[in-house]
Parts: sequence; structure tokens; C-alpha cells
Amino acid sequence: MAKIVGAINTSHVPAIGRAIAGKLQDEPYWKPFFDGFPPVHAWLDKVKPDVAVVIYNDHGLNFFLDKMPTFAVGAAPEYHNADEGWGIPTLPPVKGLPELSWHVINELVAKEFDLTTCQEMLVDHAFSLPLKLLWPHAEQCPLPTVPVCINTVQYPLPSAKRCFKLGQALGEAIASWDKDLRVVLIGTGGLSHQLDGERAGFVNPAFDKAFMDSLIDDPEWVTQYSNEEIVEQTGTQGVELLMWVAARAALPGKVSRVHSNYHIPISNTAAGLLVMGCED
Repeated sequence: MAKIVGAINTSHVPAIGRAIAGKLQDEPYWKPFFDGFPPVHAWLDKVKPDVAVVIYNDHGLNFFLDKMPTFAVGAAPEYHNADEGWGIPTLPPVKGLPELSWHVINELVAKEFDLTTCQEMLVDHAFSLPLKLLWPHAEQCPLPTVPVCINTVQYPLPSAKRCFKLGQALGEAIASWDKDLRVVLIGTGGLSHQLDGERAGFVNPAFDKAFMDSLIDDPEWVTQYSNEEIVEQTGTQGVELLMWVAARAALPGKVSRVHSNYHIPISNTAAGLLVMGCED
């Protein structure tokens, strides 16, 4: 059976792409952010995942306001990056794993999640930049992927509680897959940030850090908040933490904090990084 080895939650700010393309990793503005990733690379080398299930939010590339699914799962043989991330050259297509995608889709539908199934799917910076951060020296992401997209753009949004349940069902679906492969969850987005309006530039380090800490021992902590309350605490775009919630909920049993990093600001955003390992 498939084995989930852990989860990596990370921000996906588009400006990261410009920094990668411009080789700015050692500049004072960017160094505290990029310095958070070598321990993640070491952990990936240790656990050696075979597949990545990437939970992210689309920014108007594959879905737009006229058609915005609450949850969508990719079931394509490959995924093309059509959003260059504001500076990074367009990346090669990322391989899919349709067999696992269809297994996940069937299991989630059986558990009453109404999904949009995408046999063709474009992916933007929320999907491609985290993969480049995790495998920076690979021309192409070395793992096949399953994209899971959560709407955080157009109301009504799924609640943190609903995303937690999605993550639980996703983890159960992966664990029931009859293949001897190792799977890593990747949740992308956030943390606190607001890009426009009266609170543009708002970040809330206290809430961000409390949320990150809660994912280790009390992962349902954030489900006490409505999305409106999350936005009040984290800014309009801070609701992207829903992807972190789903990725954590997919992990079976107890988890350990392998590594974490928190840095502000990166393009007016609180950039978080958290690696959680599954305890055997």
C-alpha cells in the first residue's frame, strides 16, 4: 500500500520566481527566505518520496470567476506551467500520475465530495514555484504529481473545517492506493497577507506562528474560525492557509516538526515554511 511520508507547507509568492530567475538568493532581502530550504532538501533526500500530491489555489489561470469549482483534482498525464511567476522562465511540464489521480477522485466522490475532474489542467505559480523551491537544481520536477485545487478566490469559499475533512479523506484515499510508493503532501499559499484595500501590506506574525505551531499537536485549532474571521486575522489573501490545513489533515497519526522557517516580508507577504514528518 502507498505510504505517506509527511507534508511540506510553503508560501508561493510570485516574486519568488523573479528572485530565482535573477539569482537573488543571497541578497539580504531574500537570503532569510531561501536559507530555510536546505534542511527541506536534506529531508527529501532522506525520505525519498515517489509522488507529490500538491494542494494549491488557482489564481485565474485554469479557472476564472465565471467557473470556479470549490475543489478540483487533476487527472492529466502532464501539467503545463502557463504562469511564469513574474520573472521565472516558463518551466517544463510536470508529469502527472493519472492512476493515483483517478483513485483519489473515486474515493473522494464516494465520501460525498463534489469535485471537478480535470483531464487537462494548466498550473500557475502556486503549483510550480514550490516545486522549484523543493527541487531547485532539477530542470523538471523529478516526481509525478497529483494537483488538488481549493477555491480561495471567489466566495463562497470552503471553510477550514471542510478543508480539514477534505484532507482527511485525501489521506485515507492515498493510504488505500494499492501501490508500494511513498507520497509527500505539499500545501502551498499564505501566510498572512493582503495585497489591496485599506489593509494592504497587513501581516499578523502572532497568528501565523500560532497557526504553524497548532499544526503539529492541535491541527483542528484553526477550524474554530470562520473564513471571515481568518481574513480578519490574516488579511484577504491569508485565507490561503486552507491549503496548509488540508495537507496537515491528510497525514496519518502523530507528526513531528522536521523544520520550520518564518520570514517577513517577502513582497508584502508573511512567508512560512513547515515540514512535518509522519511518525512510524
